[in-house]
Amino acid sequence: MVMNTRLFGEVTIDDSKMIHFPGGIVGFPDLQDFALIHDTEQGANGGIHWMQSVQESNFAMPVIDPLRVKPDYNPEADDELLSTIGEINPDELLVLVTITVPSDLTQMTVNLKAPFVINVATRKACQVIVEGYEVKFPVYDILQKMKKEGE
Repeated sequence: MVMNTRLFGEVTIDDSKMIHFPGGIVGFPDLQDFALIHDTEQGANGGIHWMQSVQESNFAMPVIDPLRVKPDYNPEADDELLSTIGEINPDELLVLVTITVPSDLTQMTVNLKAPFVINVATRKACQVIVEGYEVKFPVYDILQKMKKEGE
């Protein structure tokens, strides 16, 4: 699939990169199909990725593996909340959190309270709200340290 995006221009999205959110995402219930786009320099193992909406070409969210910024991150979600993404196999789950990038980059945060849980096998996902985590977890210093260390 080829689409024109605000951030990336024209991109070709492989079907294997498509992720379906049956219930949409918080605040945007009508946006259900996304593509995970990686920084070409960093590749799939790099730090920041993008969840690009297929329905709305102007909508893309920066996301990151929460373990990169909070190694002890271990949220718990009811199995019922995850039922829409298919049978759960821990080895086939990918968890991502959104990054908020304000004009003052030193105030950059991630939302650990509302992670995206993606079943890689079914390419279905949901967003869950978990207890015990912050909506605005500061990450600027952590990301700068990772950059210096070449991670």
